[in-house]
Amino acid sequence: MRIPFMSLFITPPFEGIQEHAEKVKECAWTFQQAMECYVITQCKTFEEFRQEVIILETEADAIKRRIRGHIPKGTLLPVDKFQLFRYLREQDQVLDAVEDALDWISYRPEPGVPEELQKDFFLLVDATIEPIEELARMVAEARKYFQNFSEKQRNRVKEIIRTLRKLEHEADILEDQLKRKVFERAVDPVTVFHLIRLAETIGSISDHAENAGDMMRAMLAR
Repeated sequence: MRIPFMSLFITPPFEGIQEHAEKVKECAWTFQQAMECYVITQCKTFEEFRQEVIILETEADAIKRRIRGHIPKGTLLPVDKFQLFRYLREQDQVLDAVEDALDWISYRPEPGVPEELQKDFFLLVDATIEPIEELARMVAEARKYFQNFSEKQRNRVKEIIRTLRKLEHEADILEDQLKRKVFERAVDPVTVFHLIRLAETIGSISDHAENAGDMMRAMLAR
């Protein structure tokens, strides 16, 4: 006998996933402020923003552990627990990539980005924030679908997943353009390495958001 898919999403695991997604979204806003602060150099509160992200990441980890540790034994889920946890892992790695980007910045004491590259960094950061917001919206819309099984609602979730893929592709293009510009500028090798690695880490944020969308699509297909 097949268990209705709704049973997964009216239980604490999916409630926790939505809570976790909102925490990731909150972290993204702080990340955007931190990056704006770092790029313009005059800002003196970058470290405060970074510490705030660390706190949010710790809170998200607590939610993740609660989800993993509180699925009662014998609970029948319409998808394998491994699939559910893979989704949660990708969503969590969005936040990890945000923290990695800010940690990478903190390793170099010289603040700021060369003026001719500032606009490109702002564009890349903005391109990674939007997928995170779409990710949170996807989780909320998916939860509605699994409550009413409306085909219209299912298509709405799938449309968000397609949007995530489109946004990830656009972020990839911006990342590639930025890295090319870094190599074209006459800056010292350490700065080149630092900026290239930073661009790649920021770009990985949208990669994980897209991966989470793919995992959600797999769960919708069950």
